[in-house]
Amino acid sequence: MRAVPSWAVATAAAAPALLVAGWTVAGARQGPEYDPVRDTISELAGEGATDPWLMGVALVLLGCCYAATAAALHAAGLSSRFLLALGGLATVALIAFPRPQVGGSPAHGVTATVAVLALSLWPAGSALRLPRRVPRAVAASPAGRPPWAFRRPVALAATAVLLALFGWSVVEVTGGSRTGLAERVAALAVTLWPLAAVLSARRAHRHWTARPPRPDGPPVSPGRREAGA
Repeated sequence: MRAVPSWAVATAAAAPALLVAGWTVAGARQGPEYDPVRDTISELAGEGATDPWLMGVALVLLGCCYAATAAALHAAGLSSRFLLALGGLATVALIAFPRPQVGGSPAHGVTATVAVLALSLWPAGSALRLPRRVPRAVAASPAGRPPWAFRRPVALAATAVLLALFGWSVVEVTGGSRTGLAERVAALAVTLWPLAAVLSARRAHRHWTARPPRPDGPPVSPGRREAGA
């Protein structure tokens, strides 16, 4: 199992910080008519915003964090890493399709949907590709189990929660009064799971290096002598 570099932990941890800092600073620059509970994050980077570049920079950096995490998180598998990177690219692409001041934008809506769906589905990608147990020689742990964030029940539950939060946002957009709150909760949850996955893979690698698997049987606990020694 490849080690997770320290810079990957830093980029994963930076993602939620950038998101919250972006909507906080950009929101503070808006007039009193802007309500973070009612109004969306997209409005902070859209046409008519006081300083749209503030949220725009945050979105670009956020997307780069997703892409960097995908490049380093080998434990997730190719399909999940692709979805995570796609979500990052779509996040960056949002600045090319700003939300108009009046009315809607199909391009903005499609790009935002691609970003949220990709970032919600990527945990399930790793869960579905893994068997219940994998050979100890290639697993992330001597017991032949993947890191906890990539185990089927955990990963599928993560995707279910993220999709549920996305559904809440859709419901609020279509007729609710807490669209901004729903969007912020969903977006923050999406940024936190890559960090949890990175920390999980890093912990599993440390355990793997401390107790490497034996090719002919289960690992021997430290201090325990093998039979016949």
